[in-house]
Amino acid sequence: MMERSFVMLKPGVLQRRIAGEIIGRLERKGLRIIGLKMLRIDRPLAEAHYAEHRGKGFYGQLIEYTISGPVLAMVLEGEAAIRRIRRLAGPTDVEESLPGTIRGDFAANTRLNIIHASDSPESAGGEIGRFFQAGELCPWEDGNAPWF
Repeated sequence: MMERSFVMLKPGVLQRRIAGEIIGRLERKGLRIIGLKMLRIDRPLAEAHYAEHRGKGFYGQLIEYTISGPVLAMVLEGEAAIRRIRRLAGPTDVEESLPGTIRGDFAANTRLNIIHASDSPESAGGEIGRFFQAGELCPWEDGNAPWF
């Protein structure tokens, strides 16, 4: 099933200069980038984005980290995109993230996580709408799609 998903590469990705490597992994898995922008998230947007975690012990640190520097916000499209991206990202806890996953290969600290990926079609829709306007998305046909 064709899906869209939201992905955010957090400030540590740009600081460590590994954005190209991570984006390349997503593309090589057959996902199409249909929206991409770099931005600095303000506190209200970060708090809205992570509202489900409000009240948890790590919430304040998560917000501070997210607003500490620029992020890359993306909309990816592809067959079973949400599941594919979540598998590529690996578990949030870096101790559980296996080598070969984005978190397993690049994340050193669970609280300074490097990637956010939508976990359901509902969250993807809300997150895409929070970070992108409809006119900012550029769907396109991939002539190589049958190879994926």
